[in-house]
Amino acid sequence: MLLATVLGSGVAALDATIVTIALPRIAGDLDADLAGVQWVSNGYLLSLASLILLGGALGDRYGRRRVFLVGVVWFAAASLLCGAAPSVGWLVAGRLLQGIGGALLTPGSLAIIDAAFVRQDRGAAIGMWSGLGGVATAVGPFAGGWLVELSWRWAFLVNLPVAAAVVAVALRHVPESRDPGATGPLDLPGAVLGAAGLALTTFGLAERNLLLGLGGLTVLAAFVVVEQRTSSPMLPLGVFSNRAFVGANLTTLVVYAGLGVAFFLLGLVLQAALGYPPLAAGAATLPITGLMLVLSARAGRLAQRIGPRWPMTVGPLVVACGLLLYLRVQPGASYLTAVLPAVVVFGLGLSLTVAPLTATVLASAEEAHAGVASGVNNAVARTAQLLAVAAIPLVARLDPGASLEAGPLVAGFHRVVVAAAALVALGGVVALLTISSDALAGPATDGGPPHDHREPCVHCSVASPPLAPTTTSRPAA
Repeated sequence: MLLATVLGSGVAALDATIVTIALPRIAGDLDADLAGVQWVSNGYLLSLASLILLGGALGDRYGRRRVFLVGVVWFAAASLLCGAAPSVGWLVAGRLLQGIGGALLTPGSLAIIDAAFVRQDRGAAIGMWSGLGGVATAVGPFAGGWLVELSWRWAFLVNLPVAAAVVAVALRHVPESRDPGATGPLDLPGAVLGAAGLALTTFGLAERNLLLGLGGLTVLAAFVVVEQRTSSPMLPLGVFSNRAFVGANLTTLVVYAGLGVAFFLLGLVLQAALGYPPLAAGAATLPITGLMLVLSARAGRLAQRIGPRWPMTVGPLVVACGLLLYLRVQPGASYLTAVLPAVVVFGLGLSLTVAPLTATVLASAEEAHAGVASGVNNAVARTAQLLAVAAIPLVARLDPGASLEAGPLVAGFHRVVVAAAALVALGGVVALLTISSDALAGPATDGGPPHDHREPCVHCSVASPPLAPTTTSRPAA
């Protein structure tokens, strides 16, 4: 089950990092400027951020495994379109479609884990998911470098065999689960307003169009009103009554904004400014792979034992230090003295942050709403990344229509990593002020103590939430 969920969410993360390495080749082959390169990234993030909340709600209602598999197949089909794109416009269209698939599969992967493991094992399970998913993210640049040496189109076509493997494993090993309370009609007004509000807001941010941004915020306000009044809301607003849930999402907002700008520019800087070939640029971040693989599950267990507050506070501060070390990156600089120290410190902080953050988000919501909780957190993360990438020309003082030249690119990169370090450090402060040490104990109900809602399987400590009468899934154990 972990293999299926890691590969499923990992294919989206892998694609994002591979595409980052492929951007210089895409720009050269399709004659794209900085604005075109931005939209190759932003097109995916736009549709993902707009629809990921709906994806989580659909999984809770119609079956998390079912919606997860639909997302995987959709993502693979869109990847094929991207790999065959004859122009930047077609590539951006394919990326928009990829985002829809990502919105269906990403929240489902975490909700499946949350539904299958009892609370005392969930921190370690999410740590394994984070670590192995982090490996997919970190392997992306290395694999991308090797594939882009052949053709940038392989950055997208590689998703097809991975998606086929996910479908095969999930059909055999992943149990079905859903929210047994989701019995009313689908909240279509909420779904439309939520998607439209997120789309208008993020598009307005990406294009720096104040009118569109304000229109999006107005639609989101209408979405909140509708969700308050409907009997079967897509987003139960009660999840925001939990301080840990709000704090974890605020932490996600600032941390992922900082990570988004750094990852977007690093591949460009290593290739366009330092002269690295794609394979070397991808291999430069491999230490993050090892650190995430070795440390993420341990970080999840640590958070389960001492609480998530201090890992979520210290981790972002360490990430911020790693980002500041990127200031040593200059044309002609040595990898060992300039790039490697930044990558190692960055990876240590990321390993300490991701699993406790993810576990806190899920633990602070009722298990029945695991898909929605994951969808909210993913929407926050992707919107933060989209905002950050959209702000790069302004922060870096780069002309969106300019070519990618070494001198201005490195100077802009330095400005960006300073801003990113400040944002990520702010995330640590937010976690310190909003996350309690017992946040992983779960939400209290009716003023009583936290509870799990489920009886564990005595043989393997795996359980499923109560399923709706119409469920025909295989048992979890």
